[in-house]
Amino acid sequence: MRRQINSNYGEVVDKKIDKKPLLKRRKFWLAIAGAAIFLALIIAIFADTGSKLNVETDKITITTVSEGDFQEFIPVTGNVMPRTTFYLDVIIGGSVEQKYIDEGTMVKKGDKIIKLSNANVQLSALQNETSTYQQINEARNTRLQIEQNSISLQTQLVDANYNLVNSKQTYNREKVMWEKKLISQQEYEQARDKYFHDIEQQKLTRQNYTQDSILKKSQLSQIEESIKRLQMNLELIRENINNLTVKAPIDGQLTALNAETGQSKSPGDQLGQIDALDGFKIRADIDEYYIARIVKGLHATAEIDGNDYKLVIMKVFPEVKNGKFQVDMEFDGKIPDGIRRGQTLQIRLQLSERTKALLLTRGGFYQKTGGQWVFVVDKSGSTAVKRSISLGRQNPDYFEVLSGLNPGDKVVTSSYDNFGDVQKLILK
Repeated sequence: MRRQINSNYGEVVDKKIDKKPLLKRRKFWLAIAGAAIFLALIIAIFADTGSKLNVETDKITITTVSEGDFQEFIPVTGNVMPRTTFYLDVIIGGSVEQKYIDEGTMVKKGDKIIKLSNANVQLSALQNETSTYQQINEARNTRLQIEQNSISLQTQLVDANYNLVNSKQTYNREKVMWEKKLISQQEYEQARDKYFHDIEQQKLTRQNYTQDSILKKSQLSQIEESIKRLQMNLELIRENINNLTVKAPIDGQLTALNAETGQSKSPGDQLGQIDALDGFKIRADIDEYYIARIVKGLHATAEIDGNDYKLVIMKVFPEVKNGKFQVDMEFDGKIPDGIRRGQTLQIRLQLSERTKALLLTRGGFYQKTGGQWVFVVDKSGSTAVKRSISLGRQNPDYFEVLSGLNPGDKVVTSSYDNFGDVQKLILK
């Protein structure tokens, strides 16, 4: 309401003001502002606000997620070795006097390989052998004396028994004759005294013989043991001499021989090795990361001349050197023809059984994302959008997809190093 002065009468008059035009204008501008906000929200919702990067498709790799058999394995490199190897070591040092065969020769057990000479060892052996023979002879002479003494005592016992029988007969006869007064008392007493004397003599001789028999058994046992030890010493002496000639301990191939005529060898030096021809084993180095998962009995495969051959771990060496530990494998079933010692094999060591899984091909993307996200190509094939995923086990060919991807999804699996932090790839 606005107040107005009437000029004709000098009165003040109140005049009512119309508010409708002002209210209409205000509503108009509010409607305009609301429309603008609504339009901005629509744009915010439907517009692509993420950063983009143009990428040429011929410079990236796109693979399709698929379902299939998954098996966790690791690639390792193995070397073919003989299943049994016998190392030739020097037992008694000396200089190489003669080589009988050369490296690479097939040998039989007992074949001579080299002969060493050692004058001091040979002289000492000769002296010890002579001394041992003397001790053996002395022990045998003692045993002979004990046997002779036993025979003498046995003879004495026989004589004592014979004398006692005779004196008893004489005594009995003289006693009868004395009672009939046919002989004198003196003759009777002599016969009687002789009889009692022979009784005591026979007792003493029997006791002496019995004690000697007991002692003889113990003495002979000790002598026999002594002779056995001396003979064993002789065998050791001869063995030491024989050890100067190195012989093949098994049948096989002499694959190494480090000995030349005139060369000096010390005890413990390795002369070479003989590989038995009873089969092969594969020794492989494995990263220590897997040491808790590698056990005896795990299976592996090796491709040789286009064919797969099965292997099985027979031994695990727990010692870690330079971040790796070793295992020995043997062929499980058929052995490849023509395999040779020292041959290198590429092996797939299985860490799990085959299972059905969603598979994503390995690629350079993993170094950038750690398997937490990937770029997934849309249905039009013109863009690839960043998507979170979860990966599980892996092998040299595939990742196991746990979530975030479906069969048929196309994923950029090449390196993301040049993509920066973009959210979308525009595929050209």
